[in-house]
Amino acid sequence: MVKTAPVTATSTTTFVDAKHRRRWLICLVALIVVAISLVVANITFDNPMPLGTDGFWKIAQSRVSSIVVMAVVAAAHAFATVAFHTVTFNRIVTPSILGFEALYGLINTAAVFILGAAGATVTRGIASYFFQVIVMVAFATLLYSWLLSSKFTNVHTMLLVGVVMGAGLASLTTFMQRMLDPNEFDILTARLMGNISNANTQYLPYAIPIVAAVVCWLIFHSRRLDALSLGSAVSTSLGLDHRRETIKVLVAVSILMAMTTSLVGPMTFLGFLVATMAYSIADTYSHRAIFPIAFLLGFVLLTGAYFVLRHIFYAQGAVTVIVELIGGLVFLIVIMRKGRL
Repeated sequence: MVKTAPVTATSTTTFVDAKHRRRWLICLVALIVVAISLVVANITFDNPMPLGTDGFWKIAQSRVSSIVVMAVVAAAHAFATVAFHTVTFNRIVTPSILGFEALYGLINTAAVFILGAAGATVTRGIASYFFQVIVMVAFATLLYSWLLSSKFTNVHTMLLVGVVMGAGLASLTTFMQRMLDPNEFDILTARLMGNISNANTQYLPYAIPIVAAVVCWLIFHSRRLDALSLGSAVSTSLGLDHRRETIKVLVAVSILMAMTTSLVGPMTFLGFLVATMAYSIADTYSHRAIFPIAFLLGFVLLTGAYFVLRHIFYAQGAVTVIVELIGGLVFLIVIMRKGRL
């Protein structure tokens, strides 16, 4: 009897051939060049102070904080969505389906509903930021830990329950919003729209290391994600505990989505948009090739939208207008091409 060598997750090949690898490198370098160009443009364009003066660098420094926020948001959405697609075996859904945005809206609406206009101030600050993050992570973790712990439930059941619970939270939020004073509602609306200006720079020293740690963990476990993408039976035969690995990845996804949603507000289609484009550009199932492309696409999209809105339409920070428009169109195109969810 001939013994065969055990198959491992590291036996997969990232690229088909040298041409495939070269095309991926060209796309990666091109995105890096575009990203750097947009960073320079956002920092220097329309700066009223002479180049090199103290005033010029003070203005540039204030703009750098927005660039850092966009980098954090792009990384969180890109890595979370790609990982979420892997464990759910569905490239149409997004992590928002677990109810992060609905819960974020409920928390902020309840604060304004109970405390009035002062509630918008209460929801800002380090303590409030981490409170929202903890609530979102706990909600998502309890949801899929409970549903995936039973042999009678699966990922699809978890997604359906998430949709129903998200709809319920959104209905409660809408009910409270209808009872608000018009002025209070205007204040609340500005908070509920994904906006780079919503981010408080005092959150960054906490958000950056947490997001970076989770992102590094996902990169380090890229081979395991490659195995998970092959399905439960195959990943189990490769020596992985499929259910445990799925829960670990979902915990990482929930942390990333909670951090970015609490930081800038909801951006429903950002992750879906960059992940869909990354799959087409990378043209591989290797997460080590997909992750950097997805992150750079997200960063280019955010910085490009920020530049256009800031210097053409003078609507600083409201990048969700462009992101949701493009993302929604791409979503419809993908649905029409596939003909199913």
